[in-house]
Amino acid sequence: MTTIDLGLPGLAGVPTTTEAQKAKDFKTDQEVRWCPGCGDYAVLAAVQSFLPELGLKRENIVFISGIGCSSRFPYYMNTYGMHSIHGRAPAIATGLATSREDLSVWVVTGDGDALSIGGNHLIHTLRRNVNLKILLFNNRIYGLTKGQYSPTSEEGKVTKSTPMGSLDHPFNPVSLALGADATFVGRALDSDRKQLTEVLRAAAEHRGSALVEIYQNCPIFNDGAFDVLKDSEAKDERIIPLVHGQPIRFGSEGQHGVVRDPKTGSLRIAEVAEVGLDALVVHDATIEDPSYAFALSRLGSHDLDHTPVGVFRSVRRATYDDLARAQVNEAKQKPANLGSLLRGKDTWTVLAD
Repeated sequence: MTTIDLGLPGLAGVPTTTEAQKAKDFKTDQEVRWCPGCGDYAVLAAVQSFLPELGLKRENIVFISGIGCSSRFPYYMNTYGMHSIHGRAPAIATGLATSREDLSVWVVTGDGDALSIGGNHLIHTLRRNVNLKILLFNNRIYGLTKGQYSPTSEEGKVTKSTPMGSLDHPFNPVSLALGADATFVGRALDSDRKQLTEVLRAAAEHRGSALVEIYQNCPIFNDGAFDVLKDSEAKDERIIPLVHGQPIRFGSEGQHGVVRDPKTGSLRIAEVAEVGLDALVVHDATIEDPSYAFALSRLGSHDLDHTPVGVFRSVRRATYDDLARAQVNEAKQKPANLGSLLRGKDTWTVLAD
């Protein structure tokens, strides 16, 4: 088996194919069983259409999921896959990525699966910078278990488990990932195929933990949660596109922009006509200090009045799996002495009378 370096750090060492691939090559014979109108369909189609661009052998791509509606994903991908256990997909994927450098390993999870029972696994995966691509489907509800509030549900959310409204303050998944010092963090909408594909491509090219939050509609238990970001008249006033190397501005005529507050040092929204173009922050996803990307993530609130989308952060750092393999190889070069290992300094010999 030969490998070809694609020049993409995140895919280095993964075998490629010279055969032309199409989206249909990544579809299985399994009936796709999500509710009509579910945003998962759009994400599945985007991933199946995007993967042929990578030119990877399908047998060297793996999708690992936890539990939830989104976790059916591996059944519908004509690659290897595993439907694992609740919240533990990042842990299982870590073992696979560490032991098999020749695989492109993807994790598919939801806001409940990743941020509730799986929260500990997620933050440590990001902290360790394992070479995984994590797609976090965020519909702000527990869909599979019939509509309880989730860690991203807004305060006051009335559900079957919160009939008088949720009292919890929700997670901002992008802020959480950046707080864990994730080396790549992005956000996309299920309905924006072009922007979603661009973020997925950037995630695939990244070597290290790449988390992509995908706003995804649940038509049964939380329908319309992101409609304000899809409405033709409202979306331009709410969505803040992050384009590396470009001033951060938005609005139907680009009349709004992002500037740095001189008093606090944080970022805020301003009118371009009042502050001038030169005052706008030029987006740089490669800034090492995560505080800049974190400040971007705090521009938005749960009411979606302002919502940055795109790549927040993309920086280089050694990956856990690369370091682990290097450590194993180094150990192999040292002479093995099982006896000294078993009889270390803390070994006691007990003599019987």
